[in-house]
Amino acid sequence: MLKRTFNSYRESFGGLSKEVWWLALITFINRAGTMVIPFLSLYLTKEMGLSLGQVGWIMSCFGVGSLLGSYLGGKLSDKFGFYKVMFFSLLTTGLLFISLQFVHTFLGFAVAIFITMIFADAFRPAMFVSLKAYSKPQNQTRSLTLIRLAINLGFSFGPFLGGLIIAGLSYSGLFWVDGLTCIAAIVVMRMVLKEKKIHVDISKVIVEKENKITSVYKDKPYWIFLTIIFLMGFVFLQLFTTMPLFYKEIHKMTEVQIGLLMSVNGFLIFLFEMPLIHYIEKKLLDRMKIITWSLGLLSMSYVVLNATSWSGILIVSMLLITVGEMLAFPFTNNFAMNRAPSGNEGRYLALYAMAFSCAHIFSAKTGMEVIARFGFMANWFLMGGLGLLAVVLMIWLRKILDAERKL
Repeated sequence: MLKRTFNSYRESFGGLSKEVWWLALITFINRAGTMVIPFLSLYLTKEMGLSLGQVGWIMSCFGVGSLLGSYLGGKLSDKFGFYKVMFFSLLTTGLLFISLQFVHTFLGFAVAIFITMIFADAFRPAMFVSLKAYSKPQNQTRSLTLIRLAINLGFSFGPFLGGLIIAGLSYSGLFWVDGLTCIAAIVVMRMVLKEKKIHVDISKVIVEKENKITSVYKDKPYWIFLTIIFLMGFVFLQLFTTMPLFYKEIHKMTEVQIGLLMSVNGFLIFLFEMPLIHYIEKKLLDRMKIITWSLGLLSMSYVVLNATSWSGILIVSMLLITVGEMLAFPFTNNFAMNRAPSGNEGRYLALYAMAFSCAHIFSAKTGMEVIARFGFMANWFLMGGLGLLAVVLMIWLRKILDAERKL
């Protein structure tokens, strides 16, 4: 039984190109250093003494910068190539993260985080586009899952290590580590990853012309999909903004304990996501149905927090959000990649990333304001309701796509 499980786990990683593995390593190095983000709301309230309303505005500036960066990253990837965009994004982001620790005013930090995120999130659509070049079409979902595995392995180290750095060195150490790991990722990228052109599938181009997919702005199903992604991001991002405050203020957890609990998310994804995605693909399960169920789990992960004051419910919530994340993110990203007409991958994937960026703009500010006015319980019910709205839209999208396939 153990041997069969191990062989199945090993098989789930088989057939991926060496470039995808190198890209995963670069992503891991970069993500392991991104330990500022989970503690940003704590840093702004505890170290800088800002109010929840001010923190909400700063997180909105974070989201606006992310939105603009995602748009530019996709557009520049189509024009200049993903490799150049990834390189420039990592280099600039590293320097900007180091400089953030020297900004001590509300307005200054809002402007600084806005500029930082423009450069930081230009990386995301470029990295997604790179999978079209480095991965075979049949391996794209698993390649993406490997990248997510690297992200989450880095994330499982990041918050825990971040908590230790705060306890031992102070918050400024986080900014140094975050910046230096971006620069370290560049060094590895230049050493092991060569620039490569995207292979155009001629048969796909013919199908696209027959279906008259000419512009992303006329693709109605894709815009419904982007609305779902916005709602999913809106709910999910509470994990990094209001949730650490909930842990600290209501459950009296230390930064190290918060880091450990949030590391559970990344560690479980590291262990189980790749075999789970491999199993789903092998069994040819309906991916759109899986996304629908995953949205339901995300919704439940917040509602259960109102069920009891027992601290163990935090683990239950984290397990629900983790399983929902494992099922939703790889397949939503794969849908965006496969929906994109040849030559327009950057634009489609940029809009996918921009939907998350829009969620960044409104999620933190909304959550902070609801908590300040009505308390944490009201915020968790709101997030649960938005998650259910995403489920309803997903059911509608599936019906539209079924009708589209019959034409």
